[in-house]
Amino acid sequence: MPKDRLPPHIPYNKSLSEKARELRIRPTPPEKLFWNALRSMPWYPDFKFNRQKPLGNYIVDFYCHQLRLVVEIDGDSHWEDKEIARDKIRTAFLESHGLTVLRFANRDVTSRINGVMLQLEEFVEMQK
Repeated sequence: MPKDRLPPHIPYNKSLSEKARELRIRPTPPEKLFWNALRSMPWYPDFKFNRQKPLGNYIVDFYCHQLRLVVEIDGDSHWEDKEIARDKIRTAFLESHGLTVLRFANRDVTSRINGVMLQLEEFVEMQK
């Protein structure tokens, strides 16, 4: 994607940097599986992703600046009413900055990683 089409830098809360670093050191098993699968995708060298990237007052699981894409790997707590409401606010913030948010459940990543990667690949192909 040409540099003139990249979104502007999204400011972040610098106090989240240490927490993001800790999360990168100790990924959940589904995040680790997704990260390994992601790096093996043939288009990965052209579309780099960051893990545990601070954006605004949030830390997103995976972020690709060139694709304007956030990928979240959600555990069971994200299906509770309180977390659903928080995720809606978080998603609205990210989308207000021109980002797309894709969410995958932990169980989908661990039980059908090929299907998850196919969905991601379809998104990437539409952006090329």
